Amino acid sequence: MYGVDDILGIVGGYRGFYSKNTVKLTPKVVNDIHKRGGTTLLTSRGGHDTVKIVDSIQDRGINQVYIIGGDGTQKGAALIHEEVEKRGMKVAVAGIPKTIDNDIAVIDKSFGFDTAVEEAQRAINAAHVEVECVENGVGVVKLMGRYSGFIAMHATLASRDVDCCLIPESPFYLEGQGGLFQFIESRMKENGHVVIVIAEGAGQEFVAQSIHDVNQKDASGNRLLLDVGLWLSHKIKVWSTSFISSITIGLS
Repeated sequence: MYGVDDILGIVGGYRGFYSKNTVKLTPKVVNDIHKRGGTTLLTSRGGHDTVKIVDSIQDRGINQVYIIGGDGTQKGAALIHEEVEKRGMKVAVAGIPKTIDNDIAVIDKSFGFDTAVEEAQRAINAAHVEVECVENGVGVVKLMGRYSGFIAMHATLASRDVDCCLIPESPFYLEGQGGLFQFIESRMKENGHVVIVIAEGAGQEFVAQSIHDVNQKDASGNRLLLDVGLWLSHKIKVWSTSFISSITIGLS
């Protein structure tokens, strides 16, 4: 169909170009692919050497490259396109936005986002059940979201059990008038329990100050996030001793 004789799947992300690890995507192979979760072609962090990747594309005689992924992947696709242009190769390079964080511009919604929000609600529901079963229960649910809080925000809006949602786009503070501690105290007095949803990238500046972070990075150059869930749970527990005789904190 469309005059394409062979369709190859590069296994293992950008690293797959180096190992020449491919799978031929025939109708039989992809027939039920939409019923499976996860990443069928596998994925990886880092491994982006533009020159080697384009060498591989040239050696294999590939003339169309479709690259699926988030912001880092799309930046890589742009570099591949530039190298292809520089060599004068007749190769089309297309970037297909895909991130469950839903934080890529231009598109309204990335596939996988709805599933992430749906699964996040399961964790929220479990946390709510737990805090209702104890005196002065506090549930802290940490969700994905390095630089954006779309999953946390949408899961919160879809649930009726969340008291507070903390996201990277909206800075927060713990103490003083209008702080998180004051809010928790008021909700505790009103309901006897609190459920807090926090995106993994929220409050990172506070966590770094607490443990003197050295700003480590992963293979793709992204800063390794510190565990804001554990940090927040500890801070709430320490603070709560000043006005509550006993408090139970759950982290999920």
